[in-house]
Parts: sequence; C-alpha cells; structure tokens
Amino acid sequence: MASDSVASSAKAKYLQIADDLAAQIQAGTLEPGSPVPSESDLMARYGVASGTVRKAVAELRATQLIETHHGRGSFVRSRPPVQRKSSDRFRRAHRKAGKAAYLAEAERSGGVPSVNVLFVGPVDAPAEIAERLEVPAGSKVLARKRRYFRDGVPTEEATSYLPWDVVKDIPEMFADNPGGGGIYARLEEHGHLLAEFVETVSARLATKAEGSALALSPGAPVIHLVRNAITDGDRVVEVCDTIMAADQFVLDYRFAARD
Repeated sequence: MASDSVASSAKAKYLQIADDLAAQIQAGTLEPGSPVPSESDLMARYGVASGTVRKAVAELRATQLIETHHGRGSFVRSRPPVQRKSSDRFRRAHRKAGKAAYLAEAERSGGVPSVNVLFVGPVDAPAEIAERLEVPAGSKVLARKRRYFRDGVPTEEATSYLPWDVVKDIPEMFADNPGGGGIYARLEEHGHLLAEFVETVSARLATKAEGSALALSPGAPVIHLVRNAITDGDRVVEVCDTIMAADQFVLDYRFAARD
C-alpha cells in the first residue's frame, strides 16, 4: 500500500513513488537482492499510468538503489560496500611484501578480492596510449587486461600497456600471474625503479559493453582512471586504463603541500 506522503505531497507523482520505494529499501522492507514490484503491481498500488511507474523506476536506477537486468526485471542492489582507492596502495613496502596494489587496498577495505585475467599479449598501441608511452601510434606493446571482483561482484576492469622493449626480456610479464608484488615489482627487479604515478580521472555513463562487464544497470556511471607509472629516469613504463563502477569506490589521495 502506498504511504500517506505519496497521496498528499505536491511533488511530481513519479518522484513521490520513487521516494516511497527508496524509503522501503532503506528501511529494509525491500531487502537487498529482492525484486522490485512489477510495473502492473506498482500501477495498481499507486493508481498511476505505466509511464509514471517507469519514470519512478528510472529515478531509483539513477540513484543506484536498484539495478535492472534485461528480461528479468529490477532488483534492490546488493553490491558490496564502497572500497577506497588510496594513493597508499602504491607504496614500495607493499611490493616488497609481495602484495600487488589491488590486494593491498582490498585488505584495507575488507571483502574477498579476486581477479580474472582476460588477455595477456602483444597489441598495437592505441593513439592515446602511444602518446602517454611516448612511442609511435601502432607500436607493439604488451597489454594485460584484468577484471577485478570483490565478494564475487565485478567492480573494475583494467588494461595495462607496457613498452615492448621494457618487457620483452621479463618472462613473468607474459604470465597470467606475474608473481608477488605484481608487475611493478617485476619492473623494479629489472632496473626500472618507479618514482611516481600520475592519474587522470573522469566520470561518465557506462557504455553497453562496460555495463555488461561490471553488471551495471543501464545508465549507471563509471569512473575512468588512466595512470602513468614513471621511473626515476622519467620514463613512462606502464599506462593503466581502468573503468570502475562509480558507486563502489571513493578516490582518496594524499599529497604534499610543499613545493
């Protein structure tokens, strides 16, 4: 049954319905993972047309309270808690302890991390990647594409691009598991001492492919983060292109105030 606030408020009807359903989700009446009432049920409950119900459901999707799966309907979101992406994850101490950046940050946030390696091999460098690596567009580089999970839920997908002349003599770089400390540890073992990381961050709506990869609802936002790993010789030895489910991360940085 609709609440009295839906019947009495002067707010647009679809927003009233969205607010009422949001209150039910936050109160636990609609539990995580449970289906949202069908369109016909909501039409009957609130005495509105189908278009109003669809706008209310779209509002809940936009606020990331529900997710919609084609052919199955809409469900209350049951994604894991937000994970902080801190600059601390790149400390050399983590690499020396055998922890790649993802494992280091997952330990701080809780949850069970896992990763699927989707591709490792040579590719022609896309123009933007080539520019960052300071190699000609189309040059052969090594690509390492992974999808990361937390408690079994996909949260981000990342592709690392590394110059061929840097990695060709590092066999671990071509393995699904490059060993303790990840690819940064292998780079440093072979003389490429990392001095700094530069990240470019933007936000946008997920593409259809990204939504599918990260199990996002249509119209869900993502964070697009591109990182350069730079050696003490001022060479970029990796560009990591990452897409993250925006509702799953807080970007948390620390930097010096001095010149």
